[in-house]
Amino acid sequence: MMLKNLVGHYTVVGSNQDDEPNTYKGSLSLTLDENSRIKAKWLINKDQEQFGTGFFKDNILVINFNYKMDHKVFKGVVVYKCISKDVLDGFWSEKHGDPNYLGKEQCFRADSTKEVIN
Repeated sequence: MMLKNLVGHYTVVGSNQDDEPNTYKGSLSLTLDENSRIKAKWLINKDQEQFGTGFFKDNILVINFNYKMDHKVFKGVVVYKCISKDVLDGFWSEKHGDPNYLGKEQCFRADSTKEVIN
């Protein structure tokens, strides 16, 4: 798979970095900058914007992300295994998240009819 194949819009289903079954839904937009690096923008639960930049190698996409909440900036990293150009299966961690857990996230191309991977 090539990096340019990942550019597009995805729907997102995930769970937070804690022991509670807190799930979320949202969207992810992937674009390329002038240096062919990934630029990411998430919209989680219709109101939380997150931004990131990353890189791609061997069907693995790594994105460092950040967002603001309550006048604080939160930072983390998400790692996606690119199952196909339409399905990304990932895990993530934030700097101040619970180190005993990883968040989980699956992304499906917005026009894709792929089913959720368990």
